[in-house]
Amino acid sequence: MGKPTGFLEYTRKLPDDRAPDKRVGDWLEFHEHMGEQALRDQGARCMDCGVPFCHTGTLLGGMAAGCPINNLIPEWNDLVYRGHWREALDRLHKTNNFPEFTGRVCPAPCEGSCVLGISDPPVTIKNIECTIIDRGFESGHVRATPPLVRTGKRVAVVGSGPSGLACAAQLNKAGHEVTVYERADRIGGLLMYGIPNMKLDKQVVQRRVDVMAEEGIRFVTGTEIGKDLPSRKLVDDFDAICLCTGATHPRDLPIEGRDLGGVHFAMEFLHQNTKSLLDSKHEDGRFISAANKDVIVIGGGDTGTDCVGTAMRHGCRSLVQFEILPKPPEDRAPNNPWPQWPKIYRLDYGQEEAAARFGDDPRQYCIMTKKFEGDAQGHVKTLHTVQIEWDKDEHGRFVPKDIEGTQKQYPSQLVLLAMGFLGPEQRIAEELGLDTDDRSNFKAEHEDYHTSIEGVFAAGDCRRGQSLVVWAINEGRGAARECDRYLMGSTRLP
Repeated sequence: MGKPTGFLEYTRKLPDDRAPDKRVGDWLEFHEHMGEQALRDQGARCMDCGVPFCHTGTLLGGMAAGCPINNLIPEWNDLVYRGHWREALDRLHKTNNFPEFTGRVCPAPCEGSCVLGISDPPVTIKNIECTIIDRGFESGHVRATPPLVRTGKRVAVVGSGPSGLACAAQLNKAGHEVTVYERADRIGGLLMYGIPNMKLDKQVVQRRVDVMAEEGIRFVTGTEIGKDLPSRKLVDDFDAICLCTGATHPRDLPIEGRDLGGVHFAMEFLHQNTKSLLDSKHEDGRFISAANKDVIVIGGGDTGTDCVGTAMRHGCRSLVQFEILPKPPEDRAPNNPWPQWPKIYRLDYGQEEAAARFGDDPRQYCIMTKKFEGDAQGHVKTLHTVQIEWDKDEHGRFVPKDIEGTQKQYPSQLVLLAMGFLGPEQRIAEELGLDTDDRSNFKAEHEDYHTSIEGVFAAGDCRRGQSLVVWAINEGRGAARECDRYLMGSTRLP
């Protein structure tokens, strides 16, 4: 695929990002665009490797190796190299309902498993993917295609994040009448309110939702199943249900001072910020502001980075991010070989912005918060921390141990907890009597997705635990396939 000698002739290039000190002044996406010839050159680097690990979608070392939705990457790289953009769009849509989302927010495990990446920088797969779909929308090639025949079967999808939308899109394609329930006021789940606008513009989300609505999918917002509408009513009113509620129960930090004002979960901070931005461009003041505050983000990962980037745009006075794990190496460690996802040090967009303003990467590694201290008004003012080291206990498990003499205090008026999620909220499971696993996820086998209740399926983070958007799409598509098989006796869905 691509040009046989392209990987020898062209070096890896990415589109420029807007300068960090400039982009923190707005909420626009920070990536610039590459010209067509430059993109075709990048497609030419796809090296006809024979065994393309980029689209295998396996789990190695507990992380994705290759694309979990099995994108036909070599094929559309070749088509882009040859200038066949419409055909590339068709190949991309065969496996991915929403490449405009993954092309922006996916960490690209496909690139981590690129064969060229063994000895050279990998192909710029993610950027090519994003450009294919954006050109598709701009040229009018992405348009509503309602099913020609309806089956008469009715399916409820609970949750409108990436798994719910993928599930709904596939079920609708099969001809079923699909209703998607979302408790927020806008459709999109974490795509709408969990990921900030500068990383995923909400107009990009809305344009896809509009296409899906034209195709016949019914969206119901402001309705929380189990609260505004009993879960049992869905069982009575629909032929099948697909639960795609996400893993929204955040991991807490139950230490002294946790109840002080100014200590918030990351999603509370991010959700309010985006809602206020969309409702009033922040003029309503209905969000947690980091302006002129010393901000500490506890936890890494994408959510922590998004908190950093959001706080920077508010105009925080200072910013520190705590990571409990050690700093990753600059290059792959011996126990992290290709084609595993490379666990290496990266400077993401938020940390890059903080470094541009404050002079350095804001992350502090191997650090643990021991206590929150408040002021006379009951608001957080100081964090007490200690450096830790990781050592094995008597069972061979790595556990953190305090390092004597490393206690330190950090001033802070806003603390954001971005330590991941424990699983789905349990209201629906309790109402329906769903079986759950030992991590509180809705119990259903991968590739089967049927829960312990007849006609009720589960997919995405609520089934597998917190994961990537691309895994959510994988599961949403899979649940739709098995739901269609349940309803019709057989299925043509992939």
